[in-house]
Amino acid sequence: MNTTTTRLARLTAFAAVALIALTGCSAQTAPAAVTTAPAGEVVTIENAWVKSAEDGMSATFGTLTNSSGDDVTVVSVASEASNMLQLHETVANESGDMVMREIKGGFVIPARGELALEPGGNHIMLMDLTAPLKAGSEATFTLTFSDHSTYRFTAPVKDYSGANENYDDGHKGAGH
Repeated sequence: MNTTTTRLARLTAFAAVALIALTGCSAQTAPAAVTTAPAGEVVTIENAWVKSAEDGMSATFGTLTNSSGDDVTVVSVASEASNMLQLHETVANESGDMVMREIKGGFVIPARGELALEPGGNHIMLMDLTAPLKAGSEATFTLTFSDHSTYRFTAPVKDYSGANENYDDGHKGAGH
């Protein structure tokens, strides 16, 4: 092999190594952009309904679905139907009785999963109703998520005589 061929072979090898190194560096300095949609765009509710009540308290039920690859957290809810709304869970107290209480931290809807809101379980509690909730009417709600996005839905009001749980403080869930 002559000197020119040897130099050309070395130069070609050096260029190939340099090109591979530069390609690796550029891939590391420019990662693919990860965009997560706001929770209010990936959460829906199915089979939503509200328990009818003349006054006092009521509750909203349905199935919240999260279509994203990340858990999302509902931190609050608002509605013109009530002056005070809370996210509630139903749990056993120290004596084994089932009681309702506000859930600390909100409802977590798992990635690509569901969260059931149902009588005797998790639910949206309406306290201090602004007007009677009559069967056949509707109520509108706005969920707020931990990322500050929102989701608005409307649910029909239905008659229902179950779900008369107690509160954690011993009070009866009148109208619930």
